[in-house]
Amino acid sequence: MQLGTAPLLEKLPIFHSRNVEETGAFLRAKGYRFDIAGRQARLLDTRLNGLYMPGFYMGYVQYGGASVVLSPSPARTATWIHLPLRGQLEATIGRDNVVCNPNLATIISPMRESCRLVSEADSSRIQLSLTKSSLTGQLAALLGEPPTAPLDFAPTIDLATGYGRSLARYVLTAVADLEQAGSVLWSPTTISTFEQFIVTALLVSHPHNYSAALRRLEKPIAPRDVRRAIDYIEAHLDQVVTVADLATATGVAGRTLFKHFSDFKGVSPMRYLRNARLRQVRQALLRADPEANVTEIAMSTGFTHMGRFSVTYRAHFGESPSETLRDGRPVQQPRKQP
Repeated sequence: MQLGTAPLLEKLPIFHSRNVEETGAFLRAKGYRFDIAGRQARLLDTRLNGLYMPGFYMGYVQYGGASVVLSPSPARTATWIHLPLRGQLEATIGRDNVVCNPNLATIISPMRESCRLVSEADSSRIQLSLTKSSLTGQLAALLGEPPTAPLDFAPTIDLATGYGRSLARYVLTAVADLEQAGSVLWSPTTISTFEQFIVTALLVSHPHNYSAALRRLEKPIAPRDVRRAIDYIEAHLDQVVTVADLATATGVAGRTLFKHFSDFKGVSPMRYLRNARLRQVRQALLRADPEANVTEIAMSTGFTHMGRFSVTYRAHFGESPSETLRDGRPVQQPRKQP
């Protein structure tokens, strides 16, 4: 990921400063302890640029000619990925020590006991932050049930080969696109698709404590009746769907359909329907205004019993519908050019 020296995403500034006290105050407000040797204070050039998405943040960071130490708060809930562009980043994550460079990234899971980052002078990197709800929600969808323990990713990503190289290429392509006028990533639909792609690729390709469970669920291509049932379900999420409806739509007996769903999806057709509705309502909550009505959103996606819906939603995503609505962040709009 070796690039030039010019800062990236300058059209999306978040924080710029050469002042140590200002930088420290800003980072403390974000949950980071910031340390710098006094003699290097004059070399500091903090530049944080980036784009906030509903469950995802992508940004650029540099500290100029100064070497700085960052210690994130143990209370953090997001998962962070640091992809160096230039120079070196040393990460101490629990008992693991990772020396990152443009060929090796690090991923920091929130369940780790402690973390310390040393950013080398004249280094820069791309940071990705994935919220707990976006990761656990997608993991629950892939597993067919809510996870029972926090996600814990392997701490390093090889950017020179395989999945890591693909991840770096897609991220840099997105960054380059955001630097252009009329970027497709300003579209909320495109942003949502990109976010889902990054989250799903990470869960499917990078080692973590649920990787073995996901591999066990891998199946050959599903039979035609399962695909037809899924198409019918996705087209009727806001309506009452019965087993009889699915049997009619697929042309097979309900018992056969249940067996095929169990074999190829790991859940029953009705559980698949419920999970699909939960995914849809969660996306609607993330996109909605914080003052929106949870009940109206839930009912528009086929839920009618609000008490049962809230309990099921919390069990599936690890948070209440109102918490998802409150934490959803609007997509940042591009600044008008002079």
